[in-house]
Amino acid sequence: MIEQHGWSDEWRAAFAPHARAGLIPGRIVVQQREYNLVITEAGILNARLSGRLRHEAAEGGHPAAGDWVALAAKPAEGTATIHAVLPRRTAFIRRAADSVRTLQVIAANIDIVFVVTSLNADLNPRRMERFLAAAWQSGARPVVVLTKADLADQPEARLAEIAALAAGCPVVIVSARDGQGLDDLRAHIAPGETCVLIGSSGVGKSTLVNTLLGEARMATQEIREDDAKGRHTTSHRQLVLLPGGGMILDTPGIREVGLVDAEEGVVAVFEDIEALAETCRFNDCGHTNEPGCAVRGALEDGTLDPDRWAAFQKLRDELAAAAQVKDRATQDADRVRAAKQQRSYRKAKTKLRGGDS
Repeated sequence: MIEQHGWSDEWRAAFAPHARAGLIPGRIVVQQREYNLVITEAGILNARLSGRLRHEAAEGGHPAAGDWVALAAKPAEGTATIHAVLPRRTAFIRRAADSVRTLQVIAANIDIVFVVTSLNADLNPRRMERFLAAAWQSGARPVVVLTKADLADQPEARLAEIAALAAGCPVVIVSARDGQGLDDLRAHIAPGETCVLIGSSGVGKSTLVNTLLGEARMATQEIREDDAKGRHTTSHRQLVLLPGGGMILDTPGIREVGLVDAEEGVVAVFEDIEALAETCRFNDCGHTNEPGCAVRGALEDGTLDPDRWAAFQKLRDELAAAAQVKDRATQDADRVRAAKQQRSYRKAKTKLRGGDS
């Protein structure tokens, strides 16, 4: 079973220290709040974190859907305890919606990120740019998927609009209802590869999974008619096998992706602006009133969309602010660590003096 879920010689080599400790490997196929379902050689087990791992897991270090983990298993009881998480090859990460510092791993060890949006009133180019930046930063291959083509009046026109901001990644138009584009979508998933669906609620992710599976395994719900926005249907992250041998990870809808250390992802999405900036007369051009500013020139002659420029500035400023918060957090942690070391030193010195007297 685990070979079908991506187990390989590379993972076996990485797992070797845990094997010597008597643990077994498994991959998280369902991620929920209190427990995870893990596929193992002994079948699917209900796994919880060990107390040590729960306490020691660093930011973003708790297991996520797609992770390979080391388990102490009780197959007869159908349970296991997760003692370690293997280092991730790739990961789609965002800042948690309620925290500047807390990271949330949406999917781990993925090969493809399908950035999904529907061809209805909820299509938002600015949100698409943000999702794409996080997708490029994940280390996986981004693919834009435009769903509900059967509901769009001019889907090809929207395709051209999205392709212009997709930073060269493939764009696929699909309709689960009439089967349009599904073969093109399947062609992106090779046997043994893992893909994840990222997008807002109501864009048709679960419907798309059901269509690719050939069965109604995922719950679906209609979108609201007044604003074309979706209701939350998927409540957890679930990895399922596809008939062609690949794997697909369905996720709950997310409205926003707070970017985390995503400078490279932003550069990939806004490569047109980066290329313009390189042709400015001055290397430290602020793109305001400097003479010979290629960015200002492009804005003035209409070759650069002002909304796209504003989106680039917003993401760049967001990353800079997040970096400052991270630096302050690191400095605070260093100060706490230094204070603990000083206390330990003083205690040891006091004890030593007491022993000499």
